[in-house]
Amino acid sequence: METLANLEAFVRSAETGSFSSAARRLGLTPAAVSRNVAMLERNVGVRLFHRSTRKLTLTEAGERFLSAIGGTLETLQAAIADVATNAEQPAGVLKVSLPPTFGITHVLPLLPGFLARYPLIRPEWHFENRPVDLIAEGYDAAIGGGFDLATGVVARPLAPAHIIAVASPAYMTDRIAPVDPPGLAEHQGIVMRSVHTGRVRQWAMRDAAGVELPAMLPESIVVNDPAAMREAALLGLGVALLAVPDVLQHLERGDLLRLLPRWYADAGAISLYYASRAQMPAKTRVFIDTLLDLFRRDRLTERFAGSLG
Repeated sequence: METLANLEAFVRSAETGSFSSAARRLGLTPAAVSRNVAMLERNVGVRLFHRSTRKLTLTEAGERFLSAIGGTLETLQAAIADVATNAEQPAGVLKVSLPPTFGITHVLPLLPGFLARYPLIRPEWHFENRPVDLIAEGYDAAIGGGFDLATGVVARPLAPAHIIAVASPAYMTDRIAPVDPPGLAEHQGIVMRSVHTGRVRQWAMRDAAGVELPAMLPESIVVNDPAAMREAALLGLGVALLAVPDVLQHLERGDLLRLLPRWYADAGAISLYYASRAQMPAKTRVFIDTLLDLFRRDRLTERFAGSLG
């Protein structure tokens, strides 16, 4: 069972929110306190703290462990046995950040089967278009692109983020399809103004040979959300430049047409972000496994690639 030093290091660190402050109270060095906490985490097999350069906060398991600790060694030992027993059983709040359109279309449908298999997990899913701070905001995982990789956070690419030109069959009736990206300037444009920069995003599109040309859509309709762009395109209001995952189902059903099938814009990658820890919570591990299985089963990496035409 655990030594009292490891337990005291955990309790004082939780109380003060800092290894340095805990070390001063215990008469140890910050390195010794950190080492004792790491040893405790390793022994119980679960991460007890979220660590970042700015703060030290308890994980859900850490909060449960702290609340279970009483005033005697026997109570402390019982708390260790309880958290260790439940370490491998996926349970607790699963906090995930997802892009709204992508998350609702492709990830949310996983939830019935996921909860049937892991009934002790309680999803807290935030559908938002922003790069979150996993450690500071307490997220177990996030899906998106362009996140800053803070210490201890890894990015696992899932698929390319390719942008393609789409329009509805009704809109294209009696209209001539463009033959290259500059030809988009002759059409009604559905564009998005960034809530961060206040500017309308413009793209350069490339073909398989690497040739790049500007794709300058007129600002006929301006919105601030990709889902609104897609709905406007479905309503026949013009041409929109959208990520393949956001329109794939509509392309496959014929609700939208892909214009310029040899051309696409590269917006980077859709990645899965999570904390790289030896004691990854079981709830996070099974979510990652379920998501990766979805991409393998449905060949989403290939189907999301606008470069394949």
